[in-house]
Amino acid sequence: MDMRPEPFEPPAPIPRTVPPSMLEIIRTVFRNPLELWGEPSYTLPWIKTSFVGEKTLIANDPGLIKHLLVDNAANYKMAVVRQLVLRPILRDGLLTAEGAVWRRSRKAVAPIFTPRHAKGFASQMLAQSELYVEKYADADGAVFDIGNDMTELAFAILSETLFSGEIATETDNFADDVDDLLHTMGRVDPMDLLRAPSWVPRVTRIGGAKVMAKFRRVVRDTIEKRRERMEREGDAAPSDFLTLLLRVAGPDGLTIEEVEDNILTFIGAGHETTARALAWTLYCVANSPHVREAMEEEIDRVLASGAEPVDWLDLMPWTRAAFEEALRLYPPAPSINRAAIADDKWTSPKGERIEIPAGITVLVLPWTLHRHTLLWNKPRAFMPERFLPENRDAIHRFQYLPFGVGPRVCIGATFAMQEAIIALGVLMHRFRFDMTAETKAWPVQRLTTQPANGLALRVTARPRASSIS
Repeated sequence: MDMRPEPFEPPAPIPRTVPPSMLEIIRTVFRNPLELWGEPSYTLPWIKTSFVGEKTLIANDPGLIKHLLVDNAANYKMAVVRQLVLRPILRDGLLTAEGAVWRRSRKAVAPIFTPRHAKGFASQMLAQSELYVEKYADADGAVFDIGNDMTELAFAILSETLFSGEIATETDNFADDVDDLLHTMGRVDPMDLLRAPSWVPRVTRIGGAKVMAKFRRVVRDTIEKRRERMEREGDAAPSDFLTLLLRVAGPDGLTIEEVEDNILTFIGAGHETTARALAWTLYCVANSPHVREAMEEEIDRVLASGAEPVDWLDLMPWTRAAFEEALRLYPPAPSINRAAIADDKWTSPKGERIEIPAGITVLVLPWTLHRHTLLWNKPRAFMPERFLPENRDAIHRFQYLPFGVGPRVCIGATFAMQEAIIALGVLMHRFRFDMTAETKAWPVQRLTTQPANGLALRVTARPRASSIS
């Protein structure tokens, strides 16, 4: 008999049972879009509705999602509201560029994120993780904001691997700078919902101009310092993401503005998704003793074997499963927004025909998709067992989209997975993370799914745990 307790159900908004009014929609989208979705979004394979005066299709059927984002992806452009929120921050970075600009950027960035190249970063990821966790060495049960800490750790890894530690930050509190940027710029303004042109002022973002200017200044200083080093050292300069982008700048490659936008995208958003997922993983594991026990045994065994960090992803199925389950419950990118360019249609295996008219907004919501009652057993529960190797085949490719899918799938997915497992291996080998009276977790959507008030966890050294090096 299985004597384990019922799985932990981490906090999340309860699906609405009554449709919101227009005023409620505007208030909720500004406060926290995750609180907007009603019960049908979690129980039906698709919904056709009207959202702020716009015809909208919400797609939860894996076959329909495949059609929209893969089979006929060319017929779907970025939705207007998404671009109104993100383009002021990222401009023509990889997340927001379209058409020829996007193709140029994707081609330029792709070589650094091939699986083979990403695996080459493993030793740096390990070194940065071990260096960072020294902050907990004398913790002795102290409480830390793990949400903030994981942002700092992920930034340290990104800075070292993609920029050789040469991002020209002005202060040491970069995590606070990121939070300021997302709080002021990374949320939907009422004017966005009304599709007002970008030149119409967004009152909610007035305070973001100073933060945005600071980030742009960091990027320009970083570019200038690397250019000087490339001129001085030639081929001896670091052959990293930053150098790669600068080498493809020019008439036949990226403009210098596009280089700047892509650097800002990876500094501001490239580490944010992994950081949030790491924090949610540690929080869920802190509430799941049997999962933590399995992970600690696995991590200790693999590290004791002397396995290279590049192999940890394959050697730690429980650790990987816990991270993937946290990605399911708290997907870093909780919505994928598109708009149909031309009329389209799709027929389900049961013969149900869906007409998709030109101009309709199409929403694929990993937030609701990953919690859908037709697709998951106990969808609100933290159950990493779903992702263990013997169970993975039961998960449809298009019901689980933590990194998106199709032509615009996250280019750094392999990098992020490897980074997360190495970081978790280091963290949980040496320390244990526990709940406290101050832990008040609540997910809120900004650019990513982040804890509204941080994640306060108690950190204690594990008995007999030692450094890996």
